[in-house]
Amino acid sequence: MTVASNPPAQTRARILIVEDDASIREGLELNLSLEGHHCETAADGELAILALDRQPFDLVLLDVMLPGRNGFEVLRTIRASRPELPVLLLTARAEEADKILGLELGADDYIVKPFGLGELRARIRAALRRAGLQTHAGQPVRAFGDVEVDRDGHRVRRRGEDVPMTAREFSLLLHFLDNPERVLSREALLRRVWGLEHATLRTVDNFVMRLRQKLEPDADAPRYLVTVRGVGYRFAPNGLEP
Repeated sequence: MTVASNPPAQTRARILIVEDDASIREGLELNLSLEGHHCETAADGELAILALDRQPFDLVLLDVMLPGRNGFEVLRTIRASRPELPVLLLTARAEEADKILGLELGADDYIVKPFGLGELRARIRAALRRAGLQTHAGQPVRAFGDVEVDRDGHRVRRRGEDVPMTAREFSLLLHFLDNPERVLSREALLRRVWGLEHATLRTVDNFVMRLRQKLEPDADAPRYLVTVRGVGYRFAPNGLEP
């Protein structure tokens, strides 16, 4: 696979590349990173599921012929929890039955190897457009209340002033923003933001409290990061009535 010589793409996204062939995986990561995308990789289905549990992605490039859990199984798992996440299947198999199965399981597109970089870029752009991720200078700044969050710039501002934010706090905040109005259990937050690292449910509570202190008008009466008693937390982008 050659290195892309085109200028960076206008649409940037967080892309998970799931491919067991190291040369293809590394080539895709290099080319898409040069276009401005943030890429993570996984060499098999199990690692892909762990990556998806650990952090949010905007799109998944998913090889079908994976060791262990194949791409169709991974796709089923993705669709069970993230029906809106764009998934492009990559495979050397061109049989019509495989294409039909992938599309019926919820794949957004199906790309047969070998493929050109131009074709892949076009299909990624189309999938991101369908998902509503159209940008011209990175991801749009997300806002709630008097807070602005710049995913690409790893920057948070409140009332025009920068808010100091650790990497873990920022990851937790992004997970809330990517799941508006969804009730997220503390266990789910622990899996998705902390992954396999040693942490406890109390850790989640402490980090939510720190986000509230930095971003809420009143940390003791939160309007945006709301406690759902006995379950976990919910991000209310429009805020609760004071």
